[in-house]
Amino acid sequence: MNISMLLDMAVDGFGDRVVIGSKDAGISATRLNELAVAGADMIRKSGADAVVYLAVNGPAFPVAMFAAARAGVPLVPVNYRLGREQLDSLLSNHPRALGIADPNQAAVLASAGLSVHTPEEWMRLLSGSDVTTADEEEALDDDGPAVVIYTSGTTSAPKGVLLRHENLSSYVFGSVEFASAEDADAALVSVPPYHIAAVANVITNLYAGRRTMVLEQFTPEQWLDTVRSEGVTNALVVPTMLARIVDSDAPKDIPSLRGLAYGGAPMPTRVIERALQLWPEIGFVNAYGLTETSSTIAVLGPDDHRTAIVGDDEKARARLGSVGRPVPGVEIEIRGDDETVLGAGEVGRICVAGDQVSAEYAGVGRMVDGRGFFDTRDKGYLDDEGYLFVGGRVDDTIIRGAENIAPAEIEDVILRHPAVLDVAVVGMPDEEWGQRIEAAVVLRPGEGADVDELRAFVREKLRSSKTPERIVYWDELPRTETGKLVRRHVVERLGTQVAPI
Repeated sequence: MNISMLLDMAVDGFGDRVVIGSKDAGISATRLNELAVAGADMIRKSGADAVVYLAVNGPAFPVAMFAAARAGVPLVPVNYRLGREQLDSLLSNHPRALGIADPNQAAVLASAGLSVHTPEEWMRLLSGSDVTTADEEEALDDDGPAVVIYTSGTTSAPKGVLLRHENLSSYVFGSVEFASAEDADAALVSVPPYHIAAVANVITNLYAGRRTMVLEQFTPEQWLDTVRSEGVTNALVVPTMLARIVDSDAPKDIPSLRGLAYGGAPMPTRVIERALQLWPEIGFVNAYGLTETSSTIAVLGPDDHRTAIVGDDEKARARLGSVGRPVPGVEIEIRGDDETVLGAGEVGRICVAGDQVSAEYAGVGRMVDGRGFFDTRDKGYLDDEGYLFVGGRVDDTIIRGAENIAPAEIEDVILRHPAVLDVAVVGMPDEEWGQRIEAAVVLRPGEGADVDELRAFVREKLRSSKTPERIVYWDELPRTETGKLVRRHVVERLGTQVAPI
């Protein structure tokens, strides 16, 4: 089922309801469909085989998503924080794409040979189009990829995850009841468009009939003000954002808010406990998922959160550290190194199956076993009642503020510095960001480089969020006889070493 059918259902069910943007100047379901039809016509006439979206979140994003779906091509939301070298490499995979980019990024797409519009130009062109009604004979592509999201793993090269229409539609049908939202319900989403949560929230909120707003530049004060002024009833944040909100000095009265979902990284216990105390009437939800699984595969619901802080049930309290139980249509197994399915309480690799699970990479294919299970490369266990506890990555990926960061990418940059002989980059526990980036560096004999110089060197090549918060100097790194870095020993030593930042 092509995801544009979800929009068709919305038009039939509540066409006049505002579903995108502010309550006073937003876009109705009917208008969203008209813009998507016009966008699809533009895409077809351009001959594009994809739509690359290199911009901040906003109304142009859902329009681009449904326009691409109607045109039978994938939407490719790209991380606008990537360095030029990575962007060029990624764009080389889509030489015939139509580009939508913020003004400061448009030149990058143009230099790659793409036809480019800013989000404002895109919306203006579509608003003036005479093509607003879909051809009744139009055959929509149900089998192709709807969205391609590039995600970094343990290597520095981003991988294109193909999310097909079937995957995304299955996620919606298994998670949301059609038209279940009230007329005045509104969702506030605070994640960038290249994150799977942004894609998932567009289609799930639309299907529910809930108006969706985005906060382009997050601050606690702006978030709280927006919730109040727009009557937001549901919101999505990452743990870092929630920590900043609860620690803010701004007024925290948000009477309209009924549901607050979080995910993307481990949530510090002190933060969620503080939030539960601040807003006892709000239903909190911890959502765990991956790009490869079309977003959420397990949920810890409001009742679980409240039970955890009421009474003396230690088992219930411990579940506040879990990600809950699988959503409908998803099956989870914990497997050992020999692929044996482990029992309750036994730690192993989290493997997942279900129609919403894509596990498909561009140029590689689906990475599932004979029974359709995808190895998430996360470690964890299920308790005796099916609650999933996630214990970190099997690989070395650093998860900072819900962003997956490959250590190899940062190490590669640091090693380019002429004074550096060897380096190890790891993620260390951090209450605000989930993990912080730290590096142990070995300098070449007779060479010198201070911490600020190295951090500036990294920031110039990558960006601030990938710059190590702490750099220490060692005489050598822990490596095996064959030269393999033993990262756990790096983490252990950094955890006991006090060093200046």
